[in-house]
Amino acid sequence: MTSPAPDGQRTIALAAVAGAHGITGELRLKLFANDLGSLTKGATMLVGGAPMKLLGIKGTLKAPIARFEGIPDRTAAEKYRGSLVEIERTALPGLDEGEYYLADLIGLPCVDADGNVIGNVSAVENFGASDLLEIEREGGVRSLIPFAEPMAVLEEGRFILDPDFLA
Repeated sequence: MTSPAPDGQRTIALAAVAGAHGITGELRLKLFANDLGSLTKGATMLVGGAPMKLLGIKGTLKAPIARFEGIPDRTAAEKYRGSLVEIERTALPGLDEGEYYLADLIGLPCVDADGNVIGNVSAVENFGASDLLEIEREGGVRSLIPFAEPMAVLEEGRFILDPDFLA
């Protein structure tokens, strides 16, 4: 998930707030990343669109609990239920050649092997097996295609798709 930050920068959603934990303002999170390390103590993040410093993270990958500056108690924490925990895209670590963040794939053009425009990537999903590209075609029709060769090949800032795999 990506969205514009209040200052116009692009943000990346790292988690969603599932609710409050305890009485001291801690938040239960639904993590969108593969490890708790994506939430770095001391980093400033946007929680419900408001900049907040992460004071600490504990728990497990499936049940992380976070404490943010400015959320003093359970009542304040409950107000953030359903909110996103985001970070500015520019704050993420740099990548090596051939690496990318899934959020950077959203919006990339999709063509067939002959270069004919098929559509754009509107989302990247993973329901447990592998990554799927959601392709939005003309007229708003959306299709899912596996992000795997030869069905979808990322090349030079665009995807070359095999249209036989689009529903």
